[in-house]
Amino acid sequence: MAGQRHTRFAAIRGRLEAFEPRPGWHSWIYEFLLFGFKQAWACLFGALMLGLLLATHLFYPNDAALARYDFLTLSALAIQVGMLAFQLETLEEAKVILAFHIVGTVMELFKTAFGSWVYPEPSLLRIGGVPLFSGFMYAAVGSYIARVWRIFDFRYSAYPVKWQTQVLAAAIYINFFAHHWLPDVRLVLFAGIGLLFWRTRVHFLNWRSHRWMPLLLGWFLVALFIWAAENIATFSNAWIYPDQKHGWQMVSPAKLGAWYLLMYISFVLVATVHGTRKPD
Repeated sequence: MAGQRHTRFAAIRGRLEAFEPRPGWHSWIYEFLLFGFKQAWACLFGALMLGLLLATHLFYPNDAALARYDFLTLSALAIQVGMLAFQLETLEEAKVILAFHIVGTVMELFKTAFGSWVYPEPSLLRIGGVPLFSGFMYAAVGSYIARVWRIFDFRYSAYPVKWQTQVLAAAIYINFFAHHWLPDVRLVLFAGIGLLFWRTRVHFLNWRSHRWMPLLLGWFLVALFIWAAENIATFSNAWIYPDQKHGWQMVSPAKLGAWYLLMYISFVLVATVHGTRKPD
């Protein structure tokens, strides 16, 4: 496993990409379905976690000896080990996920201390007010980015200087903490992202040829998806925001901005590990 570079999905993907549908609209529909299948595979870890949150909220016994949050932590760990053991994930992707777990847990400890959100249920496997399964939620984001990067063979045109992207990512991460005491400069940070990446395109290979979209748009679409998933997570009482204390309601659309910034940090973390390539 030390030299593992591909997962079991590689063979399946190869067969799907070699399929020859009839020309015309049949090919267009097939490419669209193939894109959806690849995206679903990239979301595997996150989808399993989200399914666990919802299923345990609906069916987990209230009088169980093992607290629900602790069950979620052990289940998330089992999923991670299983994905490596069955070659559904590469070691490189696992390293990225570990980095996300650490970065996310640090943020969770700080944010829960300031009451930005809370974990309302009891548990033993926790640090302070943060159950350990929470780090796997950030890891799910890292898992998706690392997997989709490889599956779609991401390439980038007009990509900015790497150290500039890393400095901006550090500033965004610091602002997540510092805005509790200092002015919130997220509008300046959004402007910085726009200035650095307004020309950058991500080129992705879905089937026969690379297609592209503005990278800024790609981040927004993923942030929108994460915001939708967060609504399911808060509905399942995985964590709640102050305005959800007396009953569930949709997560404020304003959280999209925070997720967009987190997407940027996540992307730069993966880019630091994988590097960025230009289109051929």
